[in-house]
Amino acid sequence: SPGTSTTPARPQLRQTPGSLLKQTFTPRSALRNPDVSAILGTGSRTPRFVNTPRTKGSLSMNLDDSDWTNSLFPSPLSGMVDTSFTEDVSMSALMLKEDDPGEASSLSLFPDFLQSYLRHASTDVFDLLEEYEALCQDKVSMLQKMVLRSAPGQQKSSKTVSITWLLQQEMVTWRLITSLYRCNTRIHCSFKELMVVFSLEMPTESEKAVMEQFFQKGNVVRQSQLVVDWLESIAKDEIGDFSDNIEYYAKSVYWENTLHTLKLRRNQSSGGFSRPLVTELDPDAPIRQKRPLADLDREDDTRLLKNLFNLIRAGMTDEAQRLCKRCGQAWRAATLEGWKLYHDPNINGGGELQAVEGNPHRSVWKVCCWRMAEEEQFNKYERAIYAALSGNLKQLLPVCESWEDTVWAYFRVMVDTLVEQEICSSGLGSEELEELPREFLETNWTLEKVFEELQATESKRVLDATKEHYHLIQKLVILGDLDGLLEEFSDWLGRSTALPAHLLRFMSHLVLFYRSLGMQLKEEVCVDVLKAYISLLVKEKQVDLIAFYVSHLPADMAVSQYAQFLEEVTETEQRKHCLELATQAGLDVAAITKTVVETIRERDTDEFAHHDLTPALDTATTVEDQQKIDVIDWLVFDPAQRAEALKQSNAIMRKFLASKKHDAAKMVFAKVPEDSMREIYRQWEEQGMDTPLPAEDENAIREHLCIRAYLVRSRIFDTEEDSERAHQMTLLRRLCLTMMSFLLLTVLQRTERHQESLRLADIIASDQHRLYEVFSKDELQKFLQKMRESSLLLLDKGLDPLGYEIQP
Repeated sequence: SPGTSTTPARPQLRQTPGSLLKQTFTPRSALRNPDVSAILGTGSRTPRFVNTPRTKGSLSMNLDDSDWTNSLFPSPLSGMVDTSFTEDVSMSALMLKEDDPGEASSLSLFPDFLQSYLRHASTDVFDLLEEYEALCQDKVSMLQKMVLRSAPGQQKSSKTVSITWLLQQEMVTWRLITSLYRCNTRIHCSFKELMVVFSLEMPTESEKAVMEQFFQKGNVVRQSQLVVDWLESIAKDEIGDFSDNIEYYAKSVYWENTLHTLKLRRNQSSGGFSRPLVTELDPDAPIRQKRPLADLDREDDTRLLKNLFNLIRAGMTDEAQRLCKRCGQAWRAATLEGWKLYHDPNINGGGELQAVEGNPHRSVWKVCCWRMAEEEQFNKYERAIYAALSGNLKQLLPVCESWEDTVWAYFRVMVDTLVEQEICSSGLGSEELEELPREFLETNWTLEKVFEELQATESKRVLDATKEHYHLIQKLVILGDLDGLLEEFSDWLGRSTALPAHLLRFMSHLVLFYRSLGMQLKEEVCVDVLKAYISLLVKEKQVDLIAFYVSHLPADMAVSQYAQFLEEVTETEQRKHCLELATQAGLDVAAITKTVVETIRERDTDEFAHHDLTPALDTATTVEDQQKIDVIDWLVFDPAQRAEALKQSNAIMRKFLASKKHDAAKMVFAKVPEDSMREIYRQWEEQGMDTPLPAEDENAIREHLCIRAYLVRSRIFDTEEDSERAHQMTLLRRLCLTMMSFLLLTVLQRTERHQESLRLADIIASDQHRLYEVFSKDELQKFLQKMRESSLLLLDKGLDPLGYEIQP
């Protein structure tokens, strides 16, 4: 082929046509910075551009490797030796008994995503995105196996297929986001350093040097190439799904059926009818002679060309060349070689001579490719192959069967055009390029223009709602239009049709990702997305996940949202667990439990009924009453909330007593731990407070004691001996008398009536009432300390310790 380079290939690194910046794709790894070496066709890369090492595998094989086709396109019989298939059938059969096995098996992604987020909270955020992609990929592989083992046409299988497609789209969207944002954050920081390197080491008289600088300084072309890389990685993932078994017709002699027929005709007499065929077997013979090949050869060529295009669509140009040579068409492999940018490292003289890289007649080659793409006698896939190599969008679009194919075509042509425009502007352009249509070299491509053109192309294509969602997300991510993206989120949430669960999960984690980068977002939409996801988690009973996502809401909203969830939690151990999760997530547990109790307590808005003094039987306890009784449990798990427990229980018991529901009131009373009042005082003292309790807490304690006394009153007419009543009265006497004694002492001391406060000691010490028996040892010590303070103050006033005047 004219103008092709004789430079030895370096098969360990992948090279792709002139408009490509490639990086070897590893399915579980997101795309990183675009590979400058690929568009330059150098077969090696400058170390300064390397962010991660290339992976090695099937791409490191030589052109002559005989088992390459089998590795890429396995034989249909190859799977029959897999013994794991039989072992997994029973498991799959059991899973398929469920109403929706795909949905059931994919639910594990919800906790998996949270665990990944927590695991990578303090590491590189892009490592987190790569793990998101890997989680989706693993689940997709599992679901695909499930579909293959289900009965054809089964309704359950169709649902699983839908979920599989949804997760595939999520997987590749995470890959796109990782690629675009990782590249942008790393390229900008090293741009100045790279420019110094170019100025010192790279001569600017070659296409290669011009392009390297262009891709470093040109954000649009760099980002566009990342999109191309991304779309090609998707095609590479799926290439086995639509490729025939090429080994069936791979051979060292091409068009062997035509050759065989021609030999037979030459050896036989000319009698009888014979179908016209080409009489020569050079590559141009069918077009030049306008005669066909043998039917089998034409079928083989059609399949081969389609697969060659699929390989180029997947960015696997090296593999396409290997396949050409494997099938006896080395000449076609040579036609795929001429795209490499020219570079002569010896142009400035110097030391040892180095190999010249690329094609010095690349412009001639490109014009030839363009003309071949325009040739109507060629197969549509053959035309598309050379359209992709030359940037001929018109001839490339007819073979684009999906949204991804069409986007790839536009962005590939866009990069190709920008490359040629840059070369021409640098003064290295060739006159031969003037033979290309003017619109190719003069089109002012932008990201927005691409999608405007694409929208017109895709207007006739009907997509279901889910596909539309992900394609729109991908479009807005490429454009960097975060406001537009969140507007779409808001619109979807406002529709009557519920969003798919996995789409909501994706939207929520995307919002969290953008927040982690410090991006300016529409906060109200972010909140709506998280609230919708929280509601989904509540519905799906993903109890362990809810607190984390609630913690990312505004503080007041987080309290109300988690409280609303806790209202439906009734089992005691589950309640404790939910509060522990809330604590771990940094939520305001005290405010949440208070909100839960008040919400349930205030559900009954009936006014207090007139409470007459006539005896009446207790009103029966209803289900709603029992909810109000049990809700107090939320406030007794944490001792720090005992004061709140008293206040809320008092409010509930007031309502019950006013409704003559004494039994219900007693059950509420029983919910409050017996040591609550003592605990309240202890906590107050631990805070170093010498002043009395706040009035609100004091009033709660008094009301609690009054209600307790009232509930004792309900047994006042019992004639039988009641040991429980006697015990309660003893406790009531102990609690009330000590509290009233300290309260009275405080009042007397604050009003400087110290002499009267000392008389209180005589009353407590008297054997007539034996009040000292209700005091604990600590309480007596505290009481005597207070007496001492009063005596010292009396001495300061010139009186004796008991408050009397000192006699001379």
